[in-house]
Amino acid sequence: MGFFKSFFSSKPASPEEEKQKNIQKNFEIFKYDGMRAQRMGRADYAVKCFTSALELQEDFETMGYLAQIYIQTGDLDEARRLLDRMVQMEPDHTATYLTLANLCYMQEDYPAMVEAAKKAIDLEEGNAMAHYLLGKAVNGQEDNLMCVAHLTKAIVLQDDFMEARLLRAEALIKMQQYKEAMEDINAILAQDADDESALLLRGKIKEATGNVEEAEADYRNITELNPFNEQAFLYLGQLYITQKKLTEAIALFDEAIDINPNFAQAYHERGRAKLLNGDKEDSVEDLKKGLELNPKEVQEFNGQYGNQPGGSSTNVLGL
Repeated sequence: MGFFKSFFSSKPASPEEEKQKNIQKNFEIFKYDGMRAQRMGRADYAVKCFTSALELQEDFETMGYLAQIYIQTGDLDEARRLLDRMVQMEPDHTATYLTLANLCYMQEDYPAMVEAAKKAIDLEEGNAMAHYLLGKAVNGQEDNLMCVAHLTKAIVLQDDFMEARLLRAEALIKMQQYKEAMEDINAILAQDADDESALLLRGKIKEATGNVEEAEADYRNITELNPFNEQAFLYLGQLYITQKKLTEAIALFDEAIDINPNFAQAYHERGRAKLLNGDKEDSVEDLKKGLELNPKEVQEFNGQYGNQPGGSSTNVLGL
């Protein structure tokens, strides 16, 4: 009887308890509305919902959802702010450090990326992704030797980690370790014979080792597999210029520009081929168009067409 008496005569919730219940209820409504909006691809509405939820309650999971949307929509500073706070809230959560490392890569903040990846490794030594991200970070710092070392660790932990093999091959090529790089490239192509990134690297190795016809075949193969692979057009056109096949280079860049009229580097390289072919006037027009599409080329090329046969460098005006 005492139980039933106690049950039926329980005190009503205090105003403060009612307030907290309403806050929790509204928080959950905003959070789950945000999750639904995110699944439906309504990033703008999801941001509003998650932001409203976090104004009511600082919730780790909700912050993660919001940071993900900010990354997807390119608001990297806001995503960074949230991830930094998440690290403070739960410093033993490996996945947060991995996400933070990826974000730092997008911001080209390589020292912070190194720090985030190392913290993930401290928490989980056997995490192949953490070692890969550390290798990616030191690659951004142009430390090829340490890049290879960290990527090797990732590959030892996960032999089929093809992204790590691809990046290690790139670093090895920079170090002119072509034989070792080919081992990674062959492993990738054994899994996917049409992997465009691996074929591009194989072409660069063939070109560097004097197998020009095989390099040309790799580049041409990629342009046929994927006419939108701009790097393949660039490598093939640059190879033609090096071989002094200027008519072929110009025709190739004509094709590339037809596919993508905003392909700034194609205009630049076509202008270089035209200049070498004696067409100074059209060459300058191409350079102007390239600079209009990508003003950064002003600094990158410093007013010159570099990489010309014979090692000479010609001013864009031909002077």
